[in-house]
Formats: sequence, C-alpha cells, structure tokens
Amino acid sequence: MEPNTVARVSESISMPSQSIALKAAERRLGAVLIHAGRLRPQDVEHILQLQRQKGLRFGDAGKEVGLLTQADIEFALARQFDHPYLRRGESKVSEEVVAAYEPFSPQVEALRAVRGQLMLRWLDTEPASKALAILSAARKEGRSFIAANLAVVFAQLGARTLLIDADLRQPCLHRLFGLDNRAGLSAVLSGRAAAFEALERVALLPNLSVLPAGAPPPSPQDLLARPMFAQLLHQLAAHVDLILLDCPAVAQNADAQTVAVRAGAALIVVQKNSSRLWRVQGISDSVVQAKCSIVGAVLNDF
Repeated sequence: MEPNTVARVSESISMPSQSIALKAAERRLGAVLIHAGRLRPQDVEHILQLQRQKGLRFGDAGKEVGLLTQADIEFALARQFDHPYLRRGESKVSEEVVAAYEPFSPQVEALRAVRGQLMLRWLDTEPASKALAILSAARKEGRSFIAANLAVVFAQLGARTLLIDADLRQPCLHRLFGLDNRAGLSAVLSGRAAAFEALERVALLPNLSVLPAGAPPPSPQDLLARPMFAQLLHQLAAHVDLILLDCPAVAQNADAQTVAVRAGAALIVVQKNSSRLWRVQGISDSVVQAKCSIVGAVLNDF
C-alpha cells in the first residue's frame, strides 16, 4: 500500500471518531441543560440539526434558534468542567455571595485574583498553616462579604474549604448562606456540641462547609481565648485544605486579635474611601506583635 493511501485510510478512520466525540460532547452539554430544565430533548435535536447544517458550535446554534442564552451556555460549561455555581431561586444562599451566582462577573474575577495572591503568598509558602483570619478595623467595611466570597471561589477551585464565623457578637454568615444558627462555634468551644455535628454543608457547592457562630455567649473573648479553640482548628485542619475565619471588627474589642493569633495568619480588609489608615496600621502592628503574620490587605470597593 502506498504511503498516500495509508494517510487517506488513516484520515478516513480518525475523522468519524472525532466527529462522534464532538457530537457526544455536545449531547452532554445538551444533557446538562435538559437536566437543569433549560432545554427539552426535542430542543436539543433541533439545535443539533442546525449545528450539522451550518457547522456551528452547539451553543452558537442554540442561540441562533433562540433556545439558548449566553447565561445558559456558561451554566452548562460550568457544570461540565465541575465549576459549580447557583441559579437564582434554587438556593437559600444570599445574592450578596456574588461568587455563588455570577462567577464570570468582573467582581468575581477580582476575587479570583485575590485567591491567586493568597495561594502564592500563603498556601504555597506556608503549607502547614491552613487557617486565615479575615480582619477589618471597623464594621461595614466588607469583611464578611470578602470572607464569604473568597470561601466560594476557593471551593469552586476544588479546595475543601471551611468558613468559620468567629464573630460571636454580631454574626452574619448563617444569614448569607441560609443556615441554621442554633449550634455553632460557641457551642463547640463550650463543649455543648461536637465540631463535626455543628458543621453545615452548603447545598450545590460541594467543597464548601460553614461553621456558624451559634448562640451569643456571655463573654465571647473568654470563650475564644480557651485552648479548645486552637485544638479545634488543628482538628479541623486535618480534614480540609483551608480554613477562613470571619472576625469581629478590631476596633470594637480584642476578639479579632485572639482569633488571628489562633489562626496564625491574617488578611486585612480595607474599605475604599472609608477605612482610616491609622486604624489599619494599628491592626497590622498589634497582630504582628502577637506573632501572627499578615498575608496582605484587600481594598474593598464593592
């Protein structure tokens, strides 16, 4: 057999298999959308027919016939590539957790950039340290927003992520994630609940767990200062890739410094056109003096 004949035979064998693989991939995309209730089986066949006629991609063909939107395509691709996010109305998670609902928005791209810096400056350089305290000088500077959304983008990366609400005075993570707050960190530290019984998994975000704050204790500072807190973090670290702790405002009390020291590392959140530089510097100095490393600072303008 001549070499050219061999090449033609090889091409005739490989081309159908590639075509079959492509069609199978497109059908999987269609299957995702059918399962999500965004397409009917007959819609998929209609799209595939147009795709064959015009040589279009499945998503482009779907948009041309008016059966798909760009949001539908992004949703299906996210499911295919195991990058989970939520649709409005399917979860109790608040829409303030933008990373859970709008993973392709500029806001979330900025959060992923922060995630990348944290991996370079913290997770990759200090593999033994898995806990990071999220600090801010005052209330309403976006600390809980940053903590919640960073937890989601880490979970979307595939990291087993635990988010702890360490603000035992004015907790909010249970509200952001639509969780029960009867048992939480306060119950675990006081010996009234086991750690793994108090953890809450976030439905449809499989790599994310939350430990709510629980019932407000009489003296949060005393509870957080107990050796049990450090033991708890060590125990939980054996089962996750990272732990993020949302802390109370530093200016209000000494709780945040205590949490940061237990964590060993901290990230400072600064609100654009609001935070005072002298307060931010004060946070950094007090935390460093307590032998906790400052990983960096985030300017929140959301």
